[in-house]
Amino acid sequence: MKVVDHIAEAKDTLFSFEILPPLKGKSIQSIYNGIDPLMEFKPKFVNVTYHREEYVYKERDKGLLEKVAIRKRPGTVGICAAIMNKYHVDAVPHLICGGFSKEDTENALIDLQFLGIDNVLALRGDPIKTESTFRPAKNGHKYAVELIKQVQQMNEGNYTLDEIKLEPTDFCIGAAGYPEKHFEAMNMATDLQYLKQKVDSGAEYIVTQLFFDNQKYFDFVKRCRAVGINVPIIPGLKPISKLRHIPFLPKFFHIDLPDTLSNELLKCKSNEDVRELGIEWGIQQSKELKEAGVPCIHYYTMSDSSEVKEIARELF
Repeated sequence: MKVVDHIAEAKDTLFSFEILPPLKGKSIQSIYNGIDPLMEFKPKFVNVTYHREEYVYKERDKGLLEKVAIRKRPGTVGICAAIMNKYHVDAVPHLICGGFSKEDTENALIDLQFLGIDNVLALRGDPIKTESTFRPAKNGHKYAVELIKQVQQMNEGNYTLDEIKLEPTDFCIGAAGYPEKHFEAMNMATDLQYLKQKVDSGAEYIVTQLFFDNQKYFDFVKRCRAVGINVPIIPGLKPISKLRHIPFLPKFFHIDLPDTLSNELLKCKSNEDVRELGIEWGIQQSKELKEAGVPCIHYYTMSDSSEVKEIARELF
């Protein structure tokens, strides 16, 4: 079932969450261990991230180094199939530009269609760690809007290498939004222009980057509506839970922490202190969003669902 159909049928705010595939060599049981505690809250869909290749250098004969591509978290498609089979909920795979040609993308979408997957979240993805800026694969997409256009073209029966129309796919396409602006955008106005291009090209709903100040989400929604972006906008939340998150989250996700939260975090002396504060903040943040009538609250679990469970228990 499509994400937008779940939202249209809902009588209250929905609950959903996102997981990471396990590291290469680990079993899928680690995924189940993270999902099982959250099933009591009846999620309508579960997002599964996709991680592009990374490169390592392996020493060969005569001291030569060979650049080798590896995927540390493979298995997104298989995990989606397993989730749907085991839990009977919709899985939403992330689809990224990085590391994929247009043909690779087309083949991935065909596989997803065969599995009965109705939704994809189309993202550009991050540059690999050894590159300062994002570089597309050969014959790949540079921007998420290009990826969205390819999915939409397949929805219309137009495939990459065929001149005749084929059987159309029927994917519901999601896109990412940034309440505090994408860090590469010149300003919020241009960021919204790019987001509107995604919607105009076929994106049917938006999931936001994580944030800790609800007012920034509310302002973001108002600005989206003002420029003609009228699709559902799902807020994404991540409970802060460790001391190392205090410098990491603002740096990696390019977000600000509100003064009230940062002042309390400065008093924390242990991971447990941060965890308790993060859960309390997440509960209050979620309650305010739910009272405002948001269509769904989407939680980033980072493969640890314990804090999200504590928050969901108070709301769903």
